[in-house]
Amino acid sequence: MFIVRAPIKITKLTVVTCGLALMVPIANAQQATEIQVTYSNGQFQPSDLKAPADKPLALRVKNLDAKAMEFESKSLRVEKVVAAKSEGVINIRALKPGRYEFYDDFNEKARGAMNVQ
Repeated sequence: MFIVRAPIKITKLTVVTCGLALMVPIANAQQATEIQVTYSNGQFQPSDLKAPADKPLALRVKNLDAKAMEFESKSLRVEKVVAAKSEGVINIRALKPGRYEFYDDFNEKARGAMNVQ
């Protein structure tokens, strides 16, 4: 049994239509809310963050200390090492209202919380 296939003709309209179809998920994605926290002298500033509920977050951690720190949170399910004198961004899924604690895994006395409302 032989299958005969007609040649596929790709036109500009086909390319544009496929391109637009790929852009739909991007247009529907929510913009992440950026929140900043600074790590200096072994402490988070501010140590009490506020964030909106049900929206993705981009947490920018600026480490001003001379040694690396590790932002960690079991309740947020994130951890990220931030080198000395640098910054890192942690993308966090949309959260339900509540209090989410975090700390520096290299200095567990440095603690903070994110209050999601």
